[in-house]
Amino acid sequence: MSIAEKFVAMEYGPAPEDPKEALSWLDVHGRRFGHFIDGAWRQPVAAGYFETADPSTGERLATVAQGSAPDIDAAVRAAGAALSKWQGLAPHARARYLYALARTVQKHSRRLAVLETMDNGKPIRESRDIDIPLVIRHFYHHAGWAQLLGQEFPGYIACGVVGQIIPWNFPLLMLAWKIAPALATGNTVVLKPAEFTPLTALAFAEICQEVGLPAGVVNIVTGDGSTGEALVRHPDVAKIAFTGSTEVGRAIRSATATGHKRLSLELGGKSAQIFLPDALERVTAIASSVCTSHAGQGCALGTRVFVPQEHKSDLLGQMAAAFERIRVGPADDPQTQMGPVISAGQRARCEHFVTLAVQHGARVASGGRRPKHLDRGYYFEPTLLDLPDNSNPAAQEEIFGPVVSVIGYRDIDHAAD
Repeated sequence: MSIAEKFVAMEYGPAPEDPKEALSWLDVHGRRFGHFIDGAWRQPVAAGYFETADPSTGERLATVAQGSAPDIDAAVRAAGAALSKWQGLAPHARARYLYALARTVQKHSRRLAVLETMDNGKPIRESRDIDIPLVIRHFYHHAGWAQLLGQEFPGYIACGVVGQIIPWNFPLLMLAWKIAPALATGNTVVLKPAEFTPLTALAFAEICQEVGLPAGVVNIVTGDGSTGEALVRHPDVAKIAFTGSTEVGRAIRSATATGHKRLSLELGGKSAQIFLPDALERVTAIASSVCTSHAGQGCALGTRVFVPQEHKSDLLGQMAAAFERIRVGPADDPQTQMGPVISAGQRARCEHFVTLAVQHGARVASGGRRPKHLDRGYYFEPTLLDLPDNSNPAAQEEIFGPVVSVIGYRDIDHAAD
């Protein structure tokens, strides 16, 4: 169709949330994926496959390889073999690869955003408007750093083969945070994505092929915690970069304590927000944003809200009304403000902590249940808890879901205790 004919017809193009391209990509691969090792796809050596599902529906999306120690060993050996060539490139040559990765992610941004939402349950407007654009910016940013290292960090050298383990709440963005600086500084990578959300990492592997990244520079091995453990314990991995739970972080620290691996650990939290009397008009909006930001599944979202005791009752009423207006629904609906949590297990965790909080004296001011209008997928209502004090389990444990706890304080010293 010519431009003139298109002008007359005025047909709409595909919507940004149209899943056709992502579904076609899955089908081209037969919805079955191996590991990406040494620039090529490989089937698992011993451990078989597992399934990944769409949290909005609970339906299977794809079958993915389960990594074992031999798979990790093959990936580490490939990364080690590629190391000298990669480090031997001039800084501007490494930068060109990073620029190419940024441009190619940008080229496929619609497909990647929809795929992220399908695999992760994050509302499409969050994947499309926040996560994928930030992925692109990180690769552009570190392409620049690749050319500045000599003058900004004279005398520093790359670590070597870097093992990277990322969580499921920001799958492709976390990949960018890990891979882009590692490549810019001359390292090679073996990355294990979360078992719940491997698909955009595998799509990125294909992008590495598309830009001609040298084989072995980036390797992606999928699997569960046992795969990550094999990566942590491999003797030829010079550094481990891990983002995830505090419990697993402690295990990694213990496993590497007698060796010489470098570590960077970004672990869980229970972030607090203390609102002083001159900022109370912001409490409702900020508390609501905690739930609508990927269903509260973030370690820095501020799920403990401290307010002056004398204003607590009024503020709880305002927040409860706001929570009930949050639009909960399928992640691919552009009107959805809050999608599902990642899995049935994560929803059960939310339910458990709400029950435990009530047993310890809390009151459910809003939510606390599965939405009645959504009979598929892993949904949990935006939940507001009125806690008697900061000792309640809901205030002390990282729930990692759309559960906000409100605690009253007498004065600022009391809030800070």
